[in-house]
Amino acid sequence: MSVPTGRRAAVAAGREPGSARRTAAGAGLSAGRRRRGRRRIIVIAALSVAIAAVFAALLMFGHTFYGPGEVWRVVLGQDVDGASFTVGTLRLPRAVLGVLAGLSFGMAGVAFQTMLRNPLASPDIIGISAGASAAAAFAIIVLGLSGSQVSVFAIVAGLAIAMLIYLLSYKSGVLGTRLILIGIGIAAMLESVIAYLLSRAGEWDLQEAMRWLSGSLNGARWEDILPLAIALLVLTPLLLGQARNLAILQLGDDAASALGVRVNLSRVVIVVSAVGLISFATAAAGPIAFVAFLSGPIAARMVGPHGSLLIPAALTGALLVLVADFCGQWLLGTRYPVGVVTGALGAPFLLYLIISSNRKGGSL
Repeated sequence: MSVPTGRRAAVAAGREPGSARRTAAGAGLSAGRRRRGRRRIIVIAALSVAIAAVFAALLMFGHTFYGPGEVWRVVLGQDVDGASFTVGTLRLPRAVLGVLAGLSFGMAGVAFQTMLRNPLASPDIIGISAGASAAAAFAIIVLGLSGSQVSVFAIVAGLAIAMLIYLLSYKSGVLGTRLILIGIGIAAMLESVIAYLLSRAGEWDLQEAMRWLSGSLNGARWEDILPLAIALLVLTPLLLGQARNLAILQLGDDAASALGVRVNLSRVVIVVSAVGLISFATAAAGPIAFVAFLSGPIAARMVGPHGSLLIPAALTGALLVLVADFCGQWLLGTRYPVGVVTGALGAPFLLYLIISSNRKGGSL
């Protein structure tokens, strides 16, 4: 019996040339996936802990400090002298609205940015938030409406403006740059409408409109929170169900179609879900500036470039809103609406993105 030599010997020994390299490469890929998975879990856990900590601080701190035990008893529904009203009626709805609005803005913002492959493709940049704001200002100043009626106007207008932008930018598919430029133009027109309405408003209507337009958690009520909570419960699973298709759409429509993605259907589901979250959040808390814009890029820097950013961006948005609200209430010498604080953070970051794009020779 002859002894195998050369290539036959390597095959017989299970060591065909190149197999060791392929095995090592596969092991490296598996190790990389495990590292990214651990990093993702750590980031999500850290964000969740940070949200819980700031949420608790918002319930405890104020003109009167209540300890963790008193706050916990109020949350459980027990009657605590003084704390039941201050914590249960004033602080708790405010903090819950901050979390829900932040989750909605963060998830919707990164959905648009991922689908259109551009960090500037945020709902508050491309006019969707401006549409809801203009409708709310019209409802308050011209029609004299308030409360849930204003919210309905804002929700319907947000959906309508998103559809208009989508239709105007559609030409053998939706190109991200075209949609962003059309959205910015529509946003500018809507901002002019808002400015005109404010110039015609009476003193009381002006105060009410400005409080809403600045993006504020003041006066949060459970009846305002319930529609947003229902929207999150319904629309979040739709967006998460599109996470894989959303990642593939970054490769372009042709590549996505070749990989089995029904491009138009997926894009419609993503757009409707994201716009719904933005509209309901804007109706409940006003257009809290730049949360949708900031959450995705911040989450991407923490988690890394691989994997879906929907959950990390949602948690980042919630943390941004809570921290901005805490700072606006107690750390800046006077009390500011949460949208003023997030606007001060977001504007420099927008300039940074534009300057970075120009230096790289890119465009919108």
